Amino acid sequence: MAKYAIYRSKTGYYYRDYHETLESLKGTKFDGIITEDKLPVVIGGDGGYYTFTENDYMFDHFVECEGVPLKLEQMFFKNQDTFKLGWMSPEGDTYSCDYTSHTKCAQMIVDKYFPGSSLPERTLGKAGWLKIIDSWDGTQREHGQFVYSLSGKLTKRQADKLFDLGLYDNPEVKEMIADCEDSW
Repeated sequence: MAKYAIYRSKTGYYYRDYHETLESLKGTKFDGIITEDKLPVVIGGDGGYYTFTENDYMFDHFVECEGVPLKLEQMFFKNQDTFKLGWMSPEGDTYSCDYTSHTKCAQMIVDKYFPGSSLPERTLGKAGWLKIIDSWDGTQREHGQFVYSLSGKLTKRQADKLFDLGLYDNPEVKEMIADCEDSW
């Protein structure tokens, strides 16, 4: 059974492999590299390891389990009041993520709702999901949000949710609404 350190971010929880003994590192790429004096450590998704401290302000709790320790809605908060970036279903449900986690979020959504599908972002796009991404190009004073639809269409529920999120006046949203209003 594996042990995980669970951390909280603004958009959901994430986990790191937790190791407090040299024995638990057997079979990992860090076997023989990490020494007793460096324990405990957490191994990040980026392939590095970090000294673990319970005083880390983002650390939340431990989980021991086989398999993935967090579900989709735990890793990517569903219908979060402070939603900024992520994915929106045709029904208007949102899954929050930061600007670098869209692909991982898409994979978990596909695993849950479209099992066996490949190309997660394309699968969601073909199923009518919207991708809300950061529109900052490095020259603007502030970050913005861009709404992407693979088909160029959106549902009435998505349009209503985009209004609630303050994205109704985005040029790409206005264009999609104009193209779709007659079909609602």
